[in-house]
Amino acid sequence: MTRQRRFTAVLAAVGALVALVVLLYPIYAVIAASFETTGQLVASHYSFFPPSPTLVNYRTIIATQAGHIGSTLIIAVGTTILTLAVSVPAAHALARYHFRVTAVIVGLLLVAQILPQIVIANSLFLVYHKLHLLNSYPGLILADASYAVPFGILVMRAFMLGLPADVLQAARVDGANEWQAFLRIVLPMSRAAVITIAVFSFVMGWGDFIFAVTLLSGSTFTPITISMFSYIGEFSQNLGAAMALSVFAILPAAMMLIAAQRYIAAGLTVGSVKG
Repeated sequence: MTRQRRFTAVLAAVGALVALVVLLYPIYAVIAASFETTGQLVASHYSFFPPSPTLVNYRTIIATQAGHIGSTLIIAVGTTILTLAVSVPAAHALARYHFRVTAVIVGLLLVAQILPQIVIANSLFLVYHKLHLLNSYPGLILADASYAVPFGILVMRAFMLGLPADVLQAARVDGANEWQAFLRIVLPMSRAAVITIAVFSFVMGWGDFIFAVTLLSGSTFTPITISMFSYIGEFSQNLGAAMALSVFAILPAAMMLIAAQRYIAAGLTVGSVKG
């Protein structure tokens, strides 16, 4: 039995390693290609490592795309702040107080997660046209948050349902009101879930394409996703610069996910078993 368990563990580790290589290789290919010239990329022979690495592609991107990267950062940070400001208090209310419509609200949040993003984008386009929110930072941040908030509420509510009620009752006995108990007890204990929502909402805002391409027609600012799409189309002969821009698009989200991975694992694990 021990040999069988060891064999199973080794087989699972090998399978996980193979899956990891398959999933991460495209990212490595993009990073490696960003250090090559267009001539090297279109050459018939393939090289696993750049034969003569160069930083010219990154210089080109910094000179031409810095403004778009800054715009994307504003959108991602704004989406994160708005998502946390709405989802955390709403989840606390749904977890602590059992209203008659709680099940209906949770069901509607699940439906909001199922709806395709393009459906929401087309609906928002009509509303934004009447409210004059097209081609604006607040409009795009609100659109991205509308897709991130349902996810945030569901994860936070599931996490908060697992918090010990005795601690909250003790805080109330000590004289803390609802707001003080929320800030001093609930938020610190829900740190893993809060970080999880913050990271995922940042990634949603940073990597959004559907809302951006629908709501920013003729806009004075351009997120990096649209910039990448148009950059590749306009400068199709400069593949190295396009790969460097892809690296800039990958790095912030990847760094956040790596830095917060243990909090994300804790937040999603609790959220998957609590209802």
